Amino acid sequence: MTNPTVADLIARSNRLGSDPRNTNYAGGNTSAKGADIDPVTGEPVELLWVKGSGGDLGTLTEKGLAALRVDRMRALVDVYPGLDREDEMVAAFDYCLHGKGGAAPSIDTAMHGLVDAAHVDHLHPDSGIAIATSADGEELTRKIFGDRVVWVPWRRPGFQLGLDIAEIKKANPQAVGTILGGHGITAWGDTSEESERNSLWIIETAAAYIAENGAAEPFGRVRPGFEALPEAERRAKAAALAATIRGLASHDRPQVGHFTDADVVLDFLAREKAPALAELGTSCPDHFLRTKVKPLLLDLPATASVEESIARLKELHEQYRADYTAYYERYATEDSPAIRGADPLIVLVPGVGQFSYGANKQTARVAGEFYVNAINVMRGAEALSTYRPIPESEKFRIEYWALEEAKLRRLPKPKTHQGRIAFVTGAASGIGKAIATRLAAEGACVVVADLDLEKAQAAAAELGDADVAIGVAANVADADGVQAAVDATLLAFGGIDLVVNNAGLSLSKPLLETTEKDWDLQHDVMAKGSFLVSKAAAKALVEQGLGGDVVYISSKNSVFAGPNNVAYSATKADQAHQVRLLAVELGEHGVRVNGINPDGVVRGSGIFASGWGANRAATYGVKEEDLGQFYANRTILKREVVPENVADAVYVLTGPELSRTTGLHIPVDSGVAAAFLR
Repeated sequence: MTNPTVADLIARSNRLGSDPRNTNYAGGNTSAKGADIDPVTGEPVELLWVKGSGGDLGTLTEKGLAALRVDRMRALVDVYPGLDREDEMVAAFDYCLHGKGGAAPSIDTAMHGLVDAAHVDHLHPDSGIAIATSADGEELTRKIFGDRVVWVPWRRPGFQLGLDIAEIKKANPQAVGTILGGHGITAWGDTSEESERNSLWIIETAAAYIAENGAAEPFGRVRPGFEALPEAERRAKAAALAATIRGLASHDRPQVGHFTDADVVLDFLAREKAPALAELGTSCPDHFLRTKVKPLLLDLPATASVEESIARLKELHEQYRADYTAYYERYATEDSPAIRGADPLIVLVPGVGQFSYGANKQTARVAGEFYVNAINVMRGAEALSTYRPIPESEKFRIEYWALEEAKLRRLPKPKTHQGRIAFVTGAASGIGKAIATRLAAEGACVVVADLDLEKAQAAAAELGDADVAIGVAANVADADGVQAAVDATLLAFGGIDLVVNNAGLSLSKPLLETTEKDWDLQHDVMAKGSFLVSKAAAKALVEQGLGGDVVYISSKNSVFAGPNNVAYSATKADQAHQVRLLAVELGEHGVRVNGINPDGVVRGSGIFASGWGANRAATYGVKEEDLGQFYANRTILKREVVPENVADAVYVLTGPELSRTTGLHIPVDSGVAAAFLR
């Protein structure tokens, strides 16, 4: 049974964390102190429950809390070795834990344990950070809040900051919280309700003051030519730039991307102060840990052509890498972790929008959200004063903090396909759906492309949220439709790495009954469709410069002359030779092209369900429900082929084990001797 104090804490945390005006994703922490029974003594013991390292307030559960004994936490004050060794105190928190399980205590645990209040909230609201990053933040704090909120000069999170805030609360009994210079806010209360009320009062009071007293145009005037392009034009330009930008952002390691053209971003990029403010970078540690210390800003107007923009982005990328490397070398010591890569995580394109990057889609999306937070912070600070983030040297101390490095090491080992973006045609059912499911399970971001948009979106939803998969409409026989689907992929995930040409249909007819329309339909969908998809995807694959995979789901019929399917088998043979041709052509770009030749896949197949199964059963003189077993009986292994068998082959072909394999066709047919490759 959940302790009532814990239940109240979780409810408060979820309310505060679900509103982005209060704090960013995974930012801030909350706590509560209360009594519980010590199972060893049977006596009550005072505990601190606090959000653990890496958790998110909006989705916090009891498992995300660390539970510590308050008496032992406060006893740490007597053994604190001083500011130069305060990082040692994080390890000491482990000796204060009550019981097993729960989350690891975060660096902010001292703030919650040492402050003499039953409930404490530490949050990163845009309005609060705007005051915290203003050049005259201390004066603004007094003006806005009187003596109810106390200014705390910038100090890196840690044990000493906890001691500082504890002393401030003791010396200012009328205060309900603090503004933490360059960082955020902390509030407290005797009850959970009072702490939440005080937090919201600080946030809302700051926001109201900025709205009522701030300059009308804090970012200055609009720069002619830098205004937002019309929606269709800017999204087309974003798609045209996406592969190139992802390639630049992935120079050190592959990244997944996220794009936003939110009004707040477009307005910022259009303004005269944008270049100088972008160069200053973000301030709140939660921000720059996910966005790097500053973004890469394209210094061309929105009217610049795609070709001009690409050329300039490449120049700016080289400059950015040199600048970041110099920043690292300015502050790194022999004890510093190795540089984690010099590529930007935020790329800003005036008139178009913001591209953000991370190891997976969620990380990329959150990085983008954090930079939007940073824009809001800069707007508030500039509206009242001058934006002044924490010093660059302090940013480095946090970015390359040993404790931050330890947190990164605790991350789970990535799956084989993490960071890869897969585009699978005909993926709303059958083989395609099994392939999409397997790739998503192995960590890939998946685009479910299908002729039926509703079914594509439903299949994608089964795989997870939009950070995992999306569904798009794709008539593979239509060049414009294919390009639109690929563009949607580029905008959703930043690029494309893995293409599976699976869409197909079949009409089982003998030669004399096969019409020209039958022939054209099957060739349009499979031969022409595979060509169009491969062509559109190859353009992005080449521009990225990251290599990639193209897989054709062909058929044993590409080499086996079965009866009554001349149009289907001929188009499968066409696909099979496309594999060889494209393997040769795309190899110089690191793109592997391979094929898979399944036997008839009856179970779960959209093709067989649409009439093909009945026709093939009639051709072979068996009942339709026995067709799968019929196919199995004629194989060497006597085993039926199901969609998951084909998905397994795609997984192996596109994984790390076959990185030197291209131009290959893999039979997945349980052994059909007549279809052996020669």
